Amino acid sequence: MYEGSRGVRDNARMTSEHRGDYEELVDEISELLGAPATLENRDFELIAFGAYDSEGDLDPSALDPVRTRSILTRRSTAAVRAWFEGFGITRATGPVRIPPTPEAGVYRGRICLPVRHRGVVHGYIWLLDDDPGPSERQLSAAMQVTARIGALLADEAQHGADLSRELRAVLTADRDWQRDMAIAELRTALGPRADGLHAVLCVAPWPTADPDDAPSVRTMPGATALCTVPWGASSQCVAVLIRLRSADVLTPATTAATRLLERAGGPTGPDARGAATSPARATASGGRGAAGTGTRSPAAGLATPRSGLAELGTAWWEASAAARAALAEPRLGPVAEWASIGPFRLLTALPPDVAHDPAVHALLFPVHRELARTAEVYLDCAGQAARAAAELGIHRQTLYYRLSRIEKLTGLDLDDGEDRLLLHMALKGARLAQGQDSGPSG
Repeated sequence: MYEGSRGVRDNARMTSEHRGDYEELVDEISELLGAPATLENRDFELIAFGAYDSEGDLDPSALDPVRTRSILTRRSTAAVRAWFEGFGITRATGPVRIPPTPEAGVYRGRICLPVRHRGVVHGYIWLLDDDPGPSERQLSAAMQVTARIGALLADEAQHGADLSRELRAVLTADRDWQRDMAIAELRTALGPRADGLHAVLCVAPWPTADPDDAPSVRTMPGATALCTVPWGASSQCVAVLIRLRSADVLTPATTAATRLLERAGGPTGPDARGAATSPARATASGGRGAAGTGTRSPAAGLATPRSGLAELGTAWWEASAAARAALAEPRLGPVAEWASIGPFRLLTALPPDVAHDPAVHALLFPVHRELARTAEVYLDCAGQAARAAAELGIHRQTLYYRLSRIEKLTGLDLDDGEDRLLLHMALKGARLAQGQDSGPSG
């Protein structure tokens, strides 16, 4: 195996009870076949990379674009997945040889060993098909090992599915007694792990409405359970229960959030949080301003860590509220912590209709978008005209003219503290109330 693959293998380790078993079994296959092997689940997400050392494997030419992406990003694209599945690997019960196809980025042939259990495919073992390649006897021995891997994957798939149903039952319960019963079932399923420190993560909105189209819990670092939950009238979000070692170290949760946002097509880079650092920039760029009409990118919300499951319902409310805040105010995202969303902690607790205060209603019409933007920036700048004018990129006299129009339109006095508070909260609340798919349902 080439030198860097051990580090890649460490990065690809699954946070499951069987992760060591997977690595040992893939190592066993690598030794049997005399070549490095990889294990992917049926969604083509990398699970384990087999250790096999030989001088030939140090040659960088052992990689092609498809293999490199699979190793470095821990998954393949939908196009690559469809291409490989076109060779019948989902139905095969034995090794499948796939020829090189340079135009598809596959410069070297592959051998695929389907990983099945009781007739169901749960994953694939992959290795490069070098001449002369493994013998039929070697491949037969390797297939016996894949059967053991299949049993483990099937066991985990069943366990994960059960936890998904139980977690969803907790998060969508309408009544306290229903939530208490669901928590008791989840606690029983988790066993001793239920008493540990957990954080709840919400990623919303998820790009598809299919409740089964969610990542595998096995691919999320530190994830105990993962499920989809309705988000508004026609969307869904992803909820994750994350194990933590310390309430001060949220890395497992933020890492899972980044991976989910990456998969959902949302912003994840270091500049994403500052991409729209003010309502002015957000609205000016077509973002999620008070009167904006931009397309929503997914965002993530993270609840305050808690020990045990007794407050799981409250934690979910915090996580979903933080996600709503990040969707409304880009500077809070892409991963917003409940403790850091400021006044949105109060606003997210209010019914959506509360934001539609009669005094501010006219200001929210599209024709007054510039005035709404001006009012929000001015109030965000604590009423400091010089700062607000600079933020808006206008002359101070222009700012004063707009403020006078705002006062006439709303009937509010911007020299009065309570009127300022009402206007400011109404504008922030309008962000949260945009559209019908602005929050969790159920």
